[in-house]
Amino acid sequence: MRKRKIKVTVLKEDIGYRAITLVGNDFVGTEADAFEGLKTNMIEALNLANEEIEYTLSDIQFEFDLESFFDFYKVINAKALSERIGMNQSLLAQYIKGIKKPSPTQTKRILKGIQEIGRELTEVRFLL
Repeated sequence: MRKRKIKVTVLKEDIGYRAITLVGNDFVGTEADAFEGLKTNMIEALNLANEEIEYTLSDIQFEFDLESFFDFYKVINAKALSERIGMNQSLLAQYIKGIKKPSPTQTKRILKGIQEIGRELTEVRFLL
């Protein structure tokens, strides 16, 4: 059986996180208190669900809701991001807290801003 990239949805819960996916017709899910544990648990769950293929972290593509993403990546300052992408800070905060759900257009706008920051960071060099 050919191994393919698995898209795993990560959702913030009241306590901890939940990860879910479908592999063929099989539902695979797990939970953990922290993202590192969630990654480990998902690899184990995928390997238990399909013993013919051994999955590793590189085989998984994690997809986040905004609340989970900003919780995992606390280093990203929502206020600075809102200024950078030209979005009202209060509105972005409501999206992050799950009070409001962003439209697909707003979600793409937020993602584009985060990806631009990521590309810029990969270009950074420090003086040695």
